[in-house]
Amino acid sequence: MLNCELGLDFLDDEPSLVDGLQVGSEEAFETLVRLYQAPIYNLSYRILGDSAEASEATQEAFVRIYKAIGRFRGECGLKTWIYKIAVSASLNRRRWWKRWKEHVPFSLDAPLPSSPEGPRFLQVPNPAEDPEAAFARRETEQAVQRALAALAVEFRTVIVLRDIEGLTYEEIAETLAISMGTVKSRLWRARCQLRQRLRGLIRE
Repeated sequence: MLNCELGLDFLDDEPSLVDGLQVGSEEAFETLVRLYQAPIYNLSYRILGDSAEASEATQEAFVRIYKAIGRFRGECGLKTWIYKIAVSASLNRRRWWKRWKEHVPFSLDAPLPSSPEGPRFLQVPNPAEDPEAAFARRETEQAVQRALAALAVEFRTVIVLRDIEGLTYEEIAETLAISMGTVKSRLWRARCQLRQRLRGLIRE
């Protein structure tokens, strides 16, 4: 487990973090992992809908980040650059799995999850949260994930980046290498489809 005090000098100074990463600082990379491990895993899980595949995609993303950080020149924000790599790693896992799954009776677009505990998001436990509220939150997360899993991957990805991860239209366009118009069009269609699938939850 990483020390929660680790790398505090980097937290408010992205250039220093990038500099540390580019000179091979172990402290800087551990800080990067601590900051982005949960966001990357959760992003990958939202796209892939499988905890094991999300873990594989997360590991692949960090390997790519480690190898490519020397070429990062700040043309976009570090978060956008990292998310671009994470989305690419997730979609790469999805393409691999779609080829492999032809030999097994499983669909990435089937209702999720397979685990009885529900989606395995990486979260910091909140000791003050009421057990009933925690249960309701998990139920909501599972309903949202099932609805997301039913969307086409291009719609799923854009709505995750915008409405869950909070990226701007510009950051999404940069992350997915598509135009702003395409981002807005996909997001509108994704929201419409998601709203239809979550009508009961929205009424509640």
